Amino acid sequence: MSKHRIIQNSITYMEQHLDEQLTLADIASQAGFSRFHFHRLFRKEVGMNIADYLRTRRLCHAAQRLLYTEAAIIDIAFDGHFESQEAFTRAFKKMYGMPPGRYRKVFALHTKSSDSKGDDLMHKETNSSLKGWFLSGSHPQDYEIDVDRTTVHQGSTSGYLKALTPMTDGAFATMMQQFKADQYTGKRMRFSGFVKTEQVKEFCGLWMRVDNRAQDVLQFDNMHNRRIEGTTHWNHYSIVLDVPEAGDTISIGVLLMGTGMVWVDSFRFEEVDLSVPTTNLDLHYELLEEPANLSFEE
Repeated sequence: MSKHRIIQNSITYMEQHLDEQLTLADIASQAGFSRFHFHRLFRKEVGMNIADYLRTRRLCHAAQRLLYTEAAIIDIAFDGHFESQEAFTRAFKKMYGMPPGRYRKVFALHTKSSDSKGDDLMHKETNSSLKGWFLSGSHPQDYEIDVDRTTVHQGSTSGYLKALTPMTDGAFATMMQQFKADQYTGKRMRFSGFVKTEQVKEFCGLWMRVDNRAQDVLQFDNMHNRRIEGTTHWNHYSIVLDVPEAGDTISIGVLLMGTGMVWVDSFRFEEVDLSVPTTNLDLHYELLEEPANLSFEE
């Protein structure tokens, strides 16, 4: 089993036991590693240590409970395994910029308005374009992208890509962005983040491509060989590609083929060392020396 798959399994385990008192020893044992080795592996792959990951996810759940339930703040604090309401308030304020009581007063109004008038109001409030991202694909008119404040992995919002209508075979769309490759040429780069799906009938996945000036594809991966399907909880996925010296443009995004919905959060784009294997899909094929099967009898 690959290291990344082991990390994904451990994240699934943590997500299923967030309400319990998890320890590093519990998680490492479930993954089959020593505490030290697993902690180092997790930090290298995800970009944060396990304690920070658990705290971040529990704070995110707490933020949702503040907005969508009447639970007392002290109960939310203890349910999130904070030793006191004061400790919870300090951690919450550090992440969300305000104490939990004020967060509830400021943002609960929006959620109550949305609940009373249906989803359309929330869509109207967030129908502006996502900064830095655009919608493309074979049938972009049949999909939408936007921010979501109710399904979140970290912080207060996530991005989503959603199919709006029944799809023809092969229809797909992507939430993507492009940028110059200049400062990344000669480096091995990893594009990673957290993904959650709902009723994805065909498949979805992160994708990354490096093109030269003539727009030839130099490096490419769309997770086609490790596709995400169906309904899945938040988990971590990554793509690793070398950026050749001839690289001119880098494109990144999330792809959704067919129907369904995908949420994305906490993307990272970073250089990794050569010990991290690439995920490049080989798009080249070997040319024959001469024509073959011209009579169609073989």
